[in-house]
Amino acid sequence: MRASQADILIVPGYQGSGPDHWQSRWERRLSTARRVEQAEWSKPVRDDWTKAVADEVNASTRPVVLVAHSLGVATAILAVPMFRRHVAGAFLVAPPDVANPDIRPKHLMTFGPYPTDPLPFPSIVIASRDDPYSSYEKTEETAAGWGSLLVDAGNSGHLNRESGHGPWPEGLLTFGKFVSRLSPDPMPEWTVRS
Repeated sequence: MRASQADILIVPGYQGSGPDHWQSRWERRLSTARRVEQAEWSKPVRDDWTKAVADEVNASTRPVVLVAHSLGVATAILAVPMFRRHVAGAFLVAPPDVANPDIRPKHLMTFGPYPTDPLPFPSIVIASRDDPYSSYEKTEETAAGWGSLLVDAGNSGHLNRESGHGPWPEGLLTFGKFVSRLSPDPMPEWTVRS
Protein backbone atom coordinates (compact mmCIF):
# COMPACT_ATOMS: atom_id res chain seq x y z
CA MET A 1 0.00 0.00 0.00
CA ARG A 2 1.14 3.58 -0.60
CA ALA A 3 0.76 6.22 2.11
CA SER A 4 -1.48 8.19 -0.26
CA GLN A 5 -3.99 5.31 -0.19
CA ALA A 6 -4.46 5.57 3.58
CA ASP A 7 -5.85 7.98 6.13
CA ILE A 8 -2.78 8.48 8.32
CA LEU A 9 -3.94 9.40 11.81
CA ILE A 10 -1.33 11.12 13.96
CA VAL A 11 -2.03 10.36 17.64
CA PRO A 12 0.14 12.54 19.92
CA GLY A 13 0.70 11.87 23.58
CA TYR A 14 0.61 13.92 26.77
CA GLN A 15 0.89 17.67 26.03
CA GLY A 16 0.56 17.03 22.28
CA SER A 17 3.37 17.22 19.75
CA GLY A 18 4.81 20.67 19.15
CA PRO A 19 5.69 22.04 15.70
CA ASP A 20 9.21 20.58 15.76
CA HIS A 21 8.18 17.09 16.89
CA TRP A 22 8.54 14.38 14.23
CA GLN A 23 4.77 13.74 14.33
CA SER A 24 4.03 17.36 13.42
CA ARG A 25 6.65 17.30 10.67
CA TRP A 26 5.18 14.08 9.23
CA GLU A 27 1.69 15.55 9.40
CA ARG A 28 2.85 18.49 7.28
CA ARG A 29 4.76 16.24 4.86
CA LEU A 30 2.27 13.40 4.28
CA SER A 31 -0.68 14.55 2.18
CA THR A 32 -3.24 12.20 3.77
CA ALA A 33 -2.15 12.73 7.38
CA ARG A 34 -4.27 14.43 9.98
CA ARG A 35 -3.94 14.83 13.72
CA VAL A 36 -6.35 13.45 16.29
CA GLU A 37 -7.10 16.55 18.36
CA GLN A 38 -7.79 16.36 22.07
CA ALA A 39 -9.73 18.92 24.12
CA GLU A 40 -7.09 18.99 26.86
CA TRP A 41 -3.52 18.03 25.96
CA SER A 42 -2.22 18.61 29.51
CA LYS A 43 -5.09 16.86 31.33
CA PRO A 44 -5.70 13.59 29.50
CA VAL A 45 -8.99 11.87 30.27
CA ARG A 46 -8.96 8.26 29.12
CA ASP A 47 -12.56 8.05 27.89
CA ASP A 48 -12.38 11.40 26.06
CA TRP A 49 -9.04 10.64 24.44
CA THR A 50 -9.98 7.14 23.28
CA LYS A 51 -13.32 8.38 21.92
CA ALA A 52 -11.51 11.07 19.88
CA VAL A 53 -9.29 8.40 18.27
CA ALA A 54 -12.24 6.07 17.60
CA ASP A 55 -14.28 8.93 16.10
CA GLU A 56 -11.44 9.78 13.68
CA VAL A 57 -10.97 6.13 12.69
CA ASN A 58 -14.70 5.65 12.17
CA ALA A 59 -14.97 8.84 10.08
CA SER A 60 -12.21 7.70 7.73
CA THR A 61 -12.99 6.91 4.11
CA ARG A 62 -9.76 5.03 3.38
CA PRO A 63 -7.84 2.35 5.29
CA VAL A 64 -6.35 3.86 8.44
CA VAL A 65 -2.72 3.79 9.52
CA LEU A 66 -2.24 4.95 13.10
CA VAL A 67 0.96 6.83 13.97
CA ALA A 68 1.03 7.09 17.76
CA HIS A 69 3.67 8.36 20.17
CA SER A 70 3.93 7.95 23.94
CA LEU A 71 0.52 8.29 25.64
CA GLY A 72 -0.95 8.36 22.14
CA VAL A 73 0.01 4.67 21.91
CA ALA A 74 -2.00 3.86 25.04
CA THR A 75 -4.90 5.94 23.70
CA ALA A 76 -4.91 4.17 20.33
CA ILE A 77 -4.65 0.70 21.87
CA LEU A 78 -7.50 1.36 24.29
CA ALA A 79 -9.67 2.69 21.44
CA VAL A 80 -9.36 -0.50 19.32
CA PRO A 81 -12.65 -2.09 20.55
CA MET A 82 -14.52 1.01 19.30
CA PHE A 83 -13.13 0.89 15.75
CA ARG A 84 -15.76 0.29 13.05
CA ARG A 85 -13.53 0.97 10.03
CA HIS A 86 -10.58 -0.88 8.55
CA VAL A 87 -7.28 -0.15 10.30
CA ALA A 88 -4.52 -1.34 7.99
CA GLY A 89 -1.77 -0.99 10.59
CA ALA A 90 -0.28 0.89 13.53
CA PHE A 91 3.14 2.51 13.92
CA LEU A 92 3.60 2.77 17.69
CA VAL A 93 6.53 4.76 19.10
CA ALA A 94 7.80 4.87 22.69
CA PRO A 95 4.80 3.45 24.56
CA PRO A 96 5.06 4.47 28.22
CA ASP A 97 4.61 1.96 31.02
CA VAL A 98 1.22 3.25 32.14
CA ALA A 99 0.99 0.58 34.86
CA ASN A 100 4.16 1.83 36.58
CA PRO A 101 3.23 3.55 39.88
CA ASP A 102 6.28 5.81 39.49
CA ILE A 103 5.05 7.36 36.22
CA ARG A 104 4.59 11.12 36.32
CA PRO A 105 2.17 12.76 36.18
CA LYS A 106 0.28 10.13 38.17
CA HIS A 107 -2.99 10.49 36.24
CA LEU A 108 -1.31 8.83 33.24
CA MET A 109 -1.83 5.57 35.13
CA THR A 110 -5.54 5.85 34.32
CA PHE A 111 -4.53 4.66 30.81
CA GLY A 112 -3.09 1.41 32.16
CA PRO A 113 -2.53 -1.37 32.25
CA TYR A 114 -2.41 -2.15 28.54
CA PRO A 115 -4.57 -4.89 27.05
CA THR A 116 -2.29 -7.82 26.27
CA ASP A 117 -4.31 -9.45 23.49
CA PRO A 118 -2.91 -9.50 19.94
CA LEU A 119 -3.95 -6.47 17.90
CA PRO A 120 -6.36 -7.14 15.02
CA PHE A 121 -4.01 -5.46 12.50
CA PRO A 122 -0.28 -5.42 11.74
CA SER A 123 1.76 -3.22 14.03
CA ILE A 124 5.30 -2.13 14.72
CA VAL A 125 6.63 -0.83 18.03
CA ILE A 126 9.73 1.39 18.08
CA ALA A 127 11.41 1.30 21.50
CA SER A 128 14.45 2.93 23.02
CA ARG A 129 16.68 1.19 25.55
CA ASP A 130 16.90 4.30 27.75
CA ASP A 131 13.36 5.65 27.49
CA PRO A 132 12.64 7.33 30.84
CA TYR A 133 8.96 6.32 30.62
CA SER A 134 9.37 2.57 30.14
CA SER A 135 12.06 -0.06 30.42
CA TYR A 136 13.00 -1.77 27.19
CA GLU A 137 12.08 -5.13 28.76
CA LYS A 138 8.57 -3.92 29.63
CA THR A 139 8.05 -2.55 26.11
CA GLU A 140 9.38 -5.80 24.64
CA GLU A 141 6.86 -7.77 26.71
CA THR A 142 4.01 -5.45 25.70
CA ALA A 143 4.90 -5.62 22.00
CA ALA A 144 5.02 -9.41 22.15
CA GLY A 145 1.51 -9.49 23.65
CA TRP A 146 0.21 -7.29 20.85
CA GLY A 147 1.91 -9.41 18.20
CA SER A 148 3.88 -6.35 17.10
CA LEU A 149 7.23 -6.29 15.36
CA LEU A 150 9.65 -4.67 17.84
CA VAL A 151 12.34 -2.33 16.49
CA ASP A 152 15.24 -1.60 18.85
CA ALA A 153 16.07 2.11 18.55
CA GLY A 154 19.13 1.81 20.79
CA ASN A 155 19.71 4.56 23.35
CA SER A 156 17.35 7.17 21.90
CA GLY A 157 15.53 8.57 24.93
CA HIS A 158 11.79 9.08 24.49
CA LEU A 159 12.07 9.47 20.70
CA ASN A 160 10.80 13.04 20.79
CA ARG A 161 12.16 16.48 20.01
CA GLU A 162 13.93 16.70 23.37
CA SER A 163 15.91 13.53 22.58
CA GLY A 164 16.95 14.89 19.17
CA HIS A 165 14.14 13.33 17.12
CA GLY A 166 12.64 16.39 15.48
CA PRO A 167 12.99 15.43 11.81
CA TRP A 168 13.73 11.72 12.56
CA PRO A 169 14.44 10.61 8.95
CA GLU A 170 15.21 7.03 10.07
CA GLY A 171 11.73 6.81 11.54
CA LEU A 172 10.16 8.07 8.34
CA LEU A 173 12.08 5.47 6.31
CA THR A 174 10.93 2.72 8.69
CA PHE A 175 7.37 4.02 8.46
CA GLY A 176 7.52 4.00 4.65
CA LYS A 177 8.71 0.38 4.59
CA PHE A 178 6.01 -0.60 7.08
CA VAL A 179 3.21 1.04 5.06
CA SER A 180 4.46 -0.53 1.81
CA ARG A 181 3.82 -3.97 3.33
CA LEU A 182 0.25 -3.22 4.45
CA SER A 183 -2.84 -4.25 2.56
CA PRO A 184 -5.52 -1.65 1.76
CA ASP A 185 -8.11 -4.43 1.93
CA PRO A 186 -9.34 -5.78 5.25
CA MET A 187 -8.59 -9.40 5.98
CA PRO A 188 -11.83 -11.31 6.68
CA GLU A 189 -10.92 -11.88 10.34
CA TRP A 190 -10.23 -8.15 10.78
CA THR A 191 -13.56 -6.97 9.43
CA VAL A 192 -15.57 -5.27 12.15
CA ARG A 193 -19.31 -5.42 11.83
CA SER A 194 -21.48 -2.51 12.99
